[in-house]
Amino acid sequence: MTTTLEDPVLTLALRRELLRLARVEDDLAAAEAAATPYWSATPTTVLGHRTAAALLRADADQFLAVS
Repeated sequence: MTTTLEDPVLTLALRRELLRLARVEDDLAAAEAAATPYWSATPTTVLGHRTAAALLRADADQFLAVS
């Protein structure tokens, strides 16, 4: 992701929102994993939520280079 945001306040707000969304994905993954018996395979939805969280954090980190 390449961004050219000039407003540092907007850049910070966007980064915070991406990090908030990443936390939501982490929470969803944790809740689904906790509801799964330990002898069962990890649901693919848990892996999907974890991947989404990682990608959201990576996008948020892109804003560090801009700010």
